[in-house]
Amino acid sequence: MLATNLRILAVVLGTVVLYTMVAGAIPQVESEVPEELTFSGEVTPEALVAAGEELYHGAGGCTACHGLGTRAPNLLTDERGTGPIGARCGTRVPGKSCKEYLHEAMVSPNAYVVEGYEPIMPDMSRTLSPAQIWSLVAYLESQGGEVTVTAEDLGPAGDDAAPSPSGAPGAAAGPTGAVAGPSDPATLDPFALLRNNQCLVCHRLGEEGGPIGPPFDGIGGRLDTDALRRAILDPNADTAQGYEAVAGTMPTIFGQQLTAAQLEALVGYLATLK
Repeated sequence: MLATNLRILAVVLGTVVLYTMVAGAIPQVESEVPEELTFSGEVTPEALVAAGEELYHGAGGCTACHGLGTRAPNLLTDERGTGPIGARCGTRVPGKSCKEYLHEAMVSPNAYVVEGYEPIMPDMSRTLSPAQIWSLVAYLESQGGEVTVTAEDLGPAGDDAAPSPSGAPGAAAGPTGAVAGPSDPATLDPFALLRNNQCLVCHRLGEEGGPIGPPFDGIGGRLDTDALRRAILDPNADTAQGYEAVAGTMPTIFGQQLTAAQLEALVGYLATLK
C-alpha cells in the first residue's frame, strides 16, 4: 500500500514539475504591446497624433480590419469618394462632431455602423486606456481634418476617468496612461479568453466570429500544439493557405498579453477542435 501511495505521489510531483518546466520554457516573444501614456497638461496635438499613429499601426491592432476595405471602412485612404476619415467623420452622425463620433466608435462601436459593413468592431476600452483611445482619435482626425483632442479630454493626470467629448459622464474609465488588461489574469476559461482578447473578431467558432482569419472550427485537426502555440505567439511566422491577402494583420501582442497558463489553456482548447 505504501509503495502504491509513493508511486502516486511521484507521478503527481512529476506532473507538476513537468508543467512548471513547460510554462517556464514558453517563449515570451517580443511583442508590440500598448505602451503606457503619461501625457501631462502640456500635451500637444503633435504628441497625441504621434502616439496614436504608433498605436494604429502597431499594438492597437487597427490594421487587422481597417484598410482592407472589406470588413471595415478604410480610414487612412479615400472611402467611396468621401476622403480619409478625418475629412468625413464630422458628417457621419448628425449632431456629432468628428471627435465625438470617433470616440463613440471606439467605446460604443455598435452605436453607429457604417452602411455596408457588419458590427464586428470590439469595444476598445476593454484593451486600451482612455489616453490611448484619445491618441487614436487625434491621429484619425489628422487624416484629412483638424485635430481637436486636447488635454481636457485626457483629464487631469491621475484621475480615474476622462470626460467624454461632450463632457457627459460615461467615458471609459481607468487611470490615464494605464494599460487596461483584456481579461482577469486568473481567467483560464478558453472561450472567455477568445472573447476577451478579440480573437472572434477575425476567427469564426461555431455561430460566432468573423471570416477574416482561418476558422477555429477544426483547427486542432490542422495544427498540432506546437504550431498552435507558434500561431499565437508569432502569428506572422506562417500564413494559412487561402489567407495570404491578410498576412501580417494579426497583432503580435499575445506573447505579453497572455500569461503562460492562459496561453496553454488556449492551446489545449484549440487542439481539441477537430
